[in-house]
Amino acid sequence: MTTAQPETGRTITTSIPARLDRLPWSRWHWTIVIGLGTVWILDGLEVTVVGNIAGRLSEPGSGLPISSGQVTGIAAALYVAGACSGALFWGRLTDIWGRKKLFMITLAVYLGATALTAIAFDTWWFFLFRFLTGFGIGGEYAAINSAIDELIPAQYRGRVDLMINGSFWLGAVGGSLLSILALNTSIFPANVGWRLTFALGAVLALVILLVRRHVPESPRWLLIHGRDDEAERIVGDIERRVEAERDGRPLSRAEGELTIHQRKSVTFAEIARTVFAKYRRRSVLGFSLFIGQAFLYNAITFGFGAILTTFFDVPTGNTGYYFAVIAVGNFLGPLLLGKLFDTVGRRVMISGTYLLSGLLLFGTAWLFDRGSLSATTMTACWCAVLFFASAGASSAYLTVSEVFPMETRAMSIAFFYALGTAAGGISGPLLFADLTGTGKVGDTVLAFQIGAGLMCAAGLVAAFLAVKAERRSLEDIARPLTAAASGPKATTTGADPDGSNPATT
Repeated sequence: MTTAQPETGRTITTSIPARLDRLPWSRWHWTIVIGLGTVWILDGLEVTVVGNIAGRLSEPGSGLPISSGQVTGIAAALYVAGACSGALFWGRLTDIWGRKKLFMITLAVYLGATALTAIAFDTWWFFLFRFLTGFGIGGEYAAINSAIDELIPAQYRGRVDLMINGSFWLGAVGGSLLSILALNTSIFPANVGWRLTFALGAVLALVILLVRRHVPESPRWLLIHGRDDEAERIVGDIERRVEAERDGRPLSRAEGELTIHQRKSVTFAEIARTVFAKYRRRSVLGFSLFIGQAFLYNAITFGFGAILTTFFDVPTGNTGYYFAVIAVGNFLGPLLLGKLFDTVGRRVMISGTYLLSGLLLFGTAWLFDRGSLSATTMTACWCAVLFFASAGASSAYLTVSEVFPMETRAMSIAFFYALGTAAGGISGPLLFADLTGTGKVGDTVLAFQIGAGLMCAAGLVAAFLAVKAERRSLEDIARPLTAAASGPKATTTGADPDGSNPATT
């Protein structure tokens, strides 16, 4: 039913969100996961490769007049700065222009910047395109998380989001192993191998870009921007494909309708007021989750190589093998625990993974301080910590994506991602690189304890503030700003589990 509203656009009542949420899992959903989720593999590949090739780039004959410190310091900081600024810049545009347009543009930016990094001929060129590579990746986080959560059915949203965010570590495994191969001068010349690693990233991005052409715009985004006819066509096509996969058996009837006032955009002031005033408890939750995971990861990863070489006499060339093992543990956490976020529930699983990883890191610090660990057992301890931490960190992205209204979703993801990335990429290195680089056991123990303490604190915040979002529609968790307060077919209203705002139930 459509009613003319010339002042603010049309008012429509729709069941499209409910129709998307009631869909059974299908091959179509796998195309979404593959088309959108694989970018995290590229991010993991990028970060790991650059860290591993730092030594080779600084050697004579690499083709670049650059030092190892410039690669791991200036270039890494520029990548982080690019990711933070890209997230904020593209995040706002994702809410205005749409999910599809932005996840195509940001991947194209990443592709071009990575390809141009491969042909770097001077230090300034390398720095510039490291920044632009991060600028593209930062935008991907906002556009992709928004699209995935708006296209995946409610009962699967948690596990899918965690699995996709956790796939970063598949890229890290690939980056570690690829670096070992590419840096072997008996296979590739010193000035060629490192270039090939970046070129491969660009090729993979091109393949993903081609796959993404078949991923539709989010029908939820289309609805609030006055393009409900297009949204109807997309959802109808999805339903027909799913029914064909079910041998023509009809889908169950969708329950629930939503009445919305369509409009082109929401002001930045309205977004800020919504996120930081109306949903302030959820903002505290998002802030805590991102800061906790950022510092825990930096407590381990920034001193990773130095700890193995300094305290356990592991040759520098062999640290990549240990990192690959840890990366596998990181991926297995979201993969194996993801379903529990949809069944046991968000609050228990988010707080539990944060607290467990923090406590396990405290235990690792105690064993390390006692001199009870070897390189192998230290790696095993890190694997146990990061198995839970990775699921928790991935749930931070899930949380800020689903607990804020539709119109603010991408910008909310971008803000908290930029906040966590800045903390991890700026404060983290300044603090942890100094502590783990002294060669003193006590300083490294302190680094572990800081990361563990902040992770536990975030877990306690989640125990009180996490929203029970499992198996609930996005519109039920956070009522869209464009939703009508009442109407002939509007759903009833009540209080969200956090008690901070009204929500459709």
